[in-house]
Amino acid sequence: MSLARTLAPLLAGDVRDDPYTRHLYSSDASMYAIEPLAVAFPRHADDVQALVAACGELGVPVLPRGAGTSLAGQTVGAAVIVDFSRHMNRILEIDGDTARVQPGVVQDQLNRAARRHGLMFGPDTSTSNRATIGGMIGNNSAGSHSVLYGSTIDHVQALKVVLADATTPDLATDARLRTAVGEVLDGVDLSGFPRFWRHAGGYRLDAATAGGGLDLAKLIVGSEGTLAVVTEATVGLVPLPRAKAIAVGHFASTAAAVAATADALSSGAASVELLDKAILDLSRRRVDYAALAGILEGDPEALLFVEFFGDSPAEVAGRVDELAMTWQAGGHGYHTLKAVTKAGQEAVLKVRKAGLGLLMASSVGSRRPLAFVEDTAVPPERLLPYVEEFARLLDRHGLKAGFYGHCSVGCLHIRPFVDLRVPGEIATMRAVAEEVADLAARYGGVNSSEHGDGLARSEFNRHLFGDRVYEAMRQVKRIFDPEGRLNPGKIVDAPPMTEHLRDPNLPEPRPLATTLAFDGGMHAAADRCMNVGVCRKDDTGVMCPSYMATREEEHSTRGRANALVKALSSPDPRRALGDERLHGILDLCLECKACQSECPLGVDMAALKSEFLHQYQREHGVPLRARAFGAIRTLNRLGSATAPLSNWLAGAVRGPLGLSRRRPLPRFRRDTLPRWFARRKPAAGRDVILLADSFTSFTEPGIGRAAVELLERAGHRVRLEASGCCGRSSISKGLLDRARTMAADMVGRLAGSDAPIVGLEPSCLLTLKDEYAALLPGDPRVADVAARARLVPELLTEAIDDGRLVLGDALRGREILLHGHCHEKAVTGTAATRALLSRIPGAEVTEIDAGCCGMAGSFGFEAEHYDLSMKIGALRLFPAIAASSPDTLLAATGVSCRQQIAHGAGRTARHPVELVHEAAGPT
Repeated sequence: MSLARTLAPLLAGDVRDDPYTRHLYSSDASMYAIEPLAVAFPRHADDVQALVAACGELGVPVLPRGAGTSLAGQTVGAAVIVDFSRHMNRILEIDGDTARVQPGVVQDQLNRAARRHGLMFGPDTSTSNRATIGGMIGNNSAGSHSVLYGSTIDHVQALKVVLADATTPDLATDARLRTAVGEVLDGVDLSGFPRFWRHAGGYRLDAATAGGGLDLAKLIVGSEGTLAVVTEATVGLVPLPRAKAIAVGHFASTAAAVAATADALSSGAASVELLDKAILDLSRRRVDYAALAGILEGDPEALLFVEFFGDSPAEVAGRVDELAMTWQAGGHGYHTLKAVTKAGQEAVLKVRKAGLGLLMASSVGSRRPLAFVEDTAVPPERLLPYVEEFARLLDRHGLKAGFYGHCSVGCLHIRPFVDLRVPGEIATMRAVAEEVADLAARYGGVNSSEHGDGLARSEFNRHLFGDRVYEAMRQVKRIFDPEGRLNPGKIVDAPPMTEHLRDPNLPEPRPLATTLAFDGGMHAAADRCMNVGVCRKDDTGVMCPSYMATREEEHSTRGRANALVKALSSPDPRRALGDERLHGILDLCLECKACQSECPLGVDMAALKSEFLHQYQREHGVPLRARAFGAIRTLNRLGSATAPLSNWLAGAVRGPLGLSRRRPLPRFRRDTLPRWFARRKPAAGRDVILLADSFTSFTEPGIGRAAVELLERAGHRVRLEASGCCGRSSISKGLLDRARTMAADMVGRLAGSDAPIVGLEPSCLLTLKDEYAALLPGDPRVADVAARARLVPELLTEAIDDGRLVLGDALRGREILLHGHCHEKAVTGTAATRALLSRIPGAEVTEIDAGCCGMAGSFGFEAEHYDLSMKIGALRLFPAIAASSPDTLLAATGVSCRQQIAHGAGRTARHPVELVHEAAGPT
């Protein structure tokens, strides 16, 4: 009997040990990989106790895990992994300035709840939108404001735990534990331990004995799940700052930025954060970070973000001014950007928190910025010479690195680029790790300050702490876990840091011919994922809608990418892509493309799923439903030609096509856009080509008519491109041969002109800018078509600003809520649509941060996906609409979005162009 089948009856939650689940949990955000024995998803503390008891009887190790974003390999191992993030994620109580939480609660989730009480959790990691409190306890995480709030250990008041023997002692009163640990600590001299206060390595023997008492909860913090399994935590909360402001210093070198840190600290900064030019340049290339580039002065080699907290906006703005003057007087930097409003701070904070992800995005193949010396910290007053010597060390070894992190506490996350598959580079990595550990110690610093030891640094603990302290740590481990079953091989008795490395142990991928062109091949496209877990966020952005609804690792971008890497690393990748389990993992991907922009590494899961479906259907055949939706233009054209009869009979297709009977079907219109346009007399003006998509043409022709009339009033002569389909629906269904033919035909019709190509349905128009390059690699016409492709709002905004299109007061005083299409957000951003709506005189425009609507083309119509589709819409979109006034106008750029809003929210959403047309008034 498998391990999962043995354990599952003992838990209310489930246990899995299939090959794909084990593979997905074999890695975290580190450079390591170890396949677990099974993965358990407990629902409550009794499940955890039962699981640990059973594993003890079986002699099986146990490894607790949160979001799996650890950077040093803490959360991988040959054990039963306990994933707390899926079910044990409830905030149990907020009472005064304390909170009781389960370990799977996400940091931002706690802060949202605490905000209602004017409070927050002090430690604030850059991974706050997915890092769990349990994981933060395991690592003793800190964050950017640790100069004010310290580390997690400073906020943990009590813990409920399960020990390796499945007992659940009260850590505050348990006589056995307290006596045994007390005897160990009484015999060891802890003077000079740790060297520096911001310390997350080894066991915190010092914190456990601070103040003359014995606090075993403090000993558990930072123990990486090696001493006990936490099932509940009581943590302290701190007051929310009443006002914030940020000074962004521009510097000609990283050293110059570090040198300016002292002035920032003396001014009472809440945080001082560094980003170097390598990361800044990466941010400029990304749609979702473009706002920062527009506000920087010149081309700085480094930025220093200095944040101030205070009681009033005037107070913090004044402190920003004072720092700017101090820097200027001291010759520090050449410009200080002052972000004193909430809107002004959003762009700079977003990039500051994305340093790791942006740096990882510069990976090429298996040459990646690796985490093995990224967590040292030294006293801030010694940071400059330390960084200079660190840079020389890297130069000696021929390594490049990105520099970012927390200057306020002397911690820079320096990640050298290393390719572990290249002979000799593992030895180089080890040599650098040894030298950096000694370098940090020489400067009075620590080897791990917030990321923990894991597999990357535990090996060095005896050398760094000395035999007596290290042996005390080993004794503490034996007291809590005599048989070494809780996350073995971490902190003490660890293997060499060069064991269990992921990249050198991956099989060389076999060649696989694909229809879509991937840079480096399909395997390389999936293997860009470095497991940082941004796709596990649940409160902002779009990525990843299916994960937000299910909280299943396999339904995140990371999970799907890792599943594909497993299949594509097999001896026969084509056969592996026909696996039913793999199909189940990829099935709930909505192909929203959010990962293309929101994933720091730009993993394009929409393209990967399309290619997967193409390969899968070669083995299993193309389902009738896929053929039908892949030919949506033909279906819509026939439906319009036979309307209204087709609308009466449309319900008959639900059964054969597997469509939900709960979802209304679109209504075909006989007065199609092409018919209406054919009756019009061409206007004079500058040529523009309007892409008449399958929906604007046959089910919502009023939107197309509004666009034509507005473009003509703006001085354009419109040419309607209505001859064929762009191929969008075929791509989404994996019908890539058909899609390539459609793309070639469309490019042939659109090439040879300099007229702008505009569209109303983002998914269709943006196919020209995105997928065509992968469908038709090497065709020079594709780049020309892509460069000319623009959404209609861009041209209309230009016309309004030029005075060629004048809007009236028909919508003055109206509030407009905008919901952008996922593909629009991912490829171009929604700035152009927002700008157009903001040109309506007297209208107040707000964009909803509501993620994906959940409809995703045919996805929401499909019977097996209907419930998930509605659940996704109900996460943020439907509540945001429900909270608006009934008089509020709703704008949505996508046809699917408008269908979902009508069905799920009971409100009518209009295309932004329709609202502008109304504002423009009669011709």
